[in-house]
Amino acid sequence: MKIACILGSPRAKGNSATIAQAFLDAAEKNGATVETFPLNGLVYKGCQSCMACKTTQDACAVQDALTPVLEAVRAADILVMTSAVYMAHVTGQLKSFIDRTYSFLKPDYLTTPNPSRLAPGKKAVFILTQGAPDEKMFADIQTKMEHLLTWYGFEKIETIRGLGLAPTPVVQIPEAVRNRAVAVAQDMTRS
Repeated sequence: MKIACILGSPRAKGNSATIAQAFLDAAEKNGATVETFPLNGLVYKGCQSCMACKTTQDACAVQDALTPVLEAVRAADILVMTSAVYMAHVTGQLKSFIDRTYSFLKPDYLTTPNPSRLAPGKKAVFILTQGAPDEKMFADIQTKMEHLLTWYGFEKIETIRGLGLAPTPVVQIPEAVRNRAVAVAQDMTRS
C-alpha cells in the first residue's frame, strides 16, 4: 500500500506535520510505504488556467517541482494532506497544490457521473490544525475538503482536526488527537 503525504504547512515540524507523522508511523507498521512532500520546500506555480489538462492531455501541463508530487498522488492508495488554518483557510502552499489537482478531473467533469481521472478505491486523510479551540470555527474548511476529495473519487475520507493548537516552539499534540491518527491509519491500512 502506497501513501503520498502532502505537508501543507510552512512549519516542517509543526502541529499538522506531527499529527501526520503519528498516522504515517502507524501506517508503516502495517506495511505501507510512505512518500512525504513538504510543499514549502518546493518551487512551483499554482494552476495557470491553460486548460491543457482538459483539451490536449490528461495531466497538468506545468512542469515544475509539483509534477512528481501529482504523479505520486495518482500512484498512491492513500493521500494524506495537512494544513494549519491560515487566514481562515488552508495555507497558500496547500491551496496552490489543490488548484493544480484540477488536472485530476476529466474534461466533462461537470456533467459526468464519474468526474475523476484517478483510479477508484483510493482513500484520503485530511489533517487540519487551528489555534482556535472552537470546533465550529473553520468547520467549513473540512466540509469543502471532503467535498473536493469526494469529487476526485476518494472512496473513504477521514478528517483529523487538532483544535486549540497554537504555533509554539514545542509541539504538544493532545493524546486523543494522536490516538485518532493512529486508529485511522490502522483502519485504512488493514489488509
